[in-house]
Amino acid sequence: MSYTGDVSPGGAPAVRDLDRLTVTKLSVGPMDNNAYLLRCRATGDQVLIDAANEAPRLLDLVGDGGLTAVVTTHRHMDHWVALEEVVAKTGARVLVHGDDADGLPIAAETLADGDTVPVGDCALEVIHVRGHTPGSIALLHREPAGTPHLWTGDSLFPGGVGNTDQDPERFGQLIDDVEHKLFDRLPDETWFYPGHGKDSTLGAERPSLPQWRARGW
Repeated sequence: MSYTGDVSPGGAPAVRDLDRLTVTKLSVGPMDNNAYLLRCRATGDQVLIDAANEAPRLLDLVGDGGLTAVVTTHRHMDHWVALEEVVAKTGARVLVHGDDADGLPIAAETLADGDTVPVGDCALEVIHVRGHTPGSIALLHREPAGTPHLWTGDSLFPGGVGNTDQDPERFGQLIDDVEHKLFDRLPDETWFYPGHGKDSTLGAERPSLPQWRARGW
């Protein structure tokens, strides 16, 4: 069965084999958060994006392969409920953008725009996307001869950007960063994986950018 990215609370994970990474997507918790386990196909090293909730289910995904790091896309609590337990059981590094580090329940190593997070022989580029929170990030993996893949947290969803609490300044930051750091840099075939709900591609969403900017959310 081909990967669609469709997952549901309490349901089975969706698994996608890329050339260099295996992506496992799982819906956890009462807010239907997406957690993503990335495994380097060459080395077996694993990194978790957002230990959002339901630590036992996340640890089952990790299995006996160990966990190198947990990257938290932003400081909102629904994205780190399981962080302490997952880290305690695995010894994984805790990574978050420096502007959101004080929002986590445990000490973390801080990231900045342009940093890279290793996943075995692969790398995730950190892209700072301000607005949803001060330290929100997206993570970019470029397949050597294929499609870019982008994990966007709550900054970009199918149908619009993340919540900015109707604050015009925050919305301006977010729509500008999403447009210039993501859409202007990356091709239409870029597949993105958000913090909740279904995946999409930049090409599917690109025509709506002017509408999003005009409506202000």
